[in-house]
Amino acid sequence: MCLAIPSKIIEIGDDNTAVVDTLGMRRRVSLDLMMDPVDVGDYVLIHVGYAMTKLDEEQALESIKAYEELIRLMEEDERDEFWDEVRGES
Repeated sequence: MCLAIPSKIIEIGDDNTAVVDTLGMRRRVSLDLMMDPVDVGDYVLIHVGYAMTKLDEEQALESIKAYEELIRLMEEDERDEFWDEVRGES
């Protein structure tokens, strides 16, 4: 299963690549497989280093919010498990 997190285009290079921001992490991806034109500020989904799909900003921001909530819940769960172990409750 593959989870694609919306990534915001930060810059576009002359070599048909873009620097994207994915939940605070930046990386360079290829735009070679994009069917739609993209600009700085657009959101895309990435698979194995290639931008594949352009997203509507509202849809992208809703997805990002859901991922951030999932991460927060996972971190809470891990903290709870850690403290259960410290207390010898596991």
